[in-house]
Amino acid sequence: MQAVQLAEGMEAPHFELPDADMESFVLTSLKGKRNIVLYFYPRDDTPGCTMEANEFSNLDDDFAKLDAIVVGISRDDCLSHATFRDKHGLSVLLLSDPEARVCKRYGVMVEKEADGHRKQMIQRSTFVIDKQGKLRHVLYGVHAHGHAQEIFNLIKEMK
Repeated sequence: MQAVQLAEGMEAPHFELPDADMESFVLTSLKGKRNIVLYFYPRDDTPGCTMEANEFSNLDDDFAKLDAIVVGISRDDCLSHATFRDKHGLSVLLLSDPEARVCKRYGVMVEKEADGHRKQMIQRSTFVIDKQGKLRHVLYGVHAHGHAQEIFNLIKEMK
């Protein structure tokens, strides 16, 4: 059961998180400057998450031409993010949310059963935030393959 369900047109919840190099990323610092693709993924270096991160990285220059930056968030720590980024040559910014504070604000935590235990996990989700800080697209429960291209097409249509 999701506690929060965000919707298009809402103000994007503000946050500040460390990236793979332990530098602080502040969402509001991009207001008025860039569109933001904020994607939440379950774990570094797993097949689906690697595919998704690679597909977003492959389109990084195309997103940049549309004044968009791609930011991925998971509960992995900064060191894990740095290893994941370097191993796969990722260009997307990876942020660490180990306590799931931001994940909960965006409503991406879901309860799943794994190995006979129920646990909170990230549901793969993506949010497109425009330069004014508003949610333009809200997609919960997305599939990794082809998702980056789908998001790129949505941003291309924004004006």
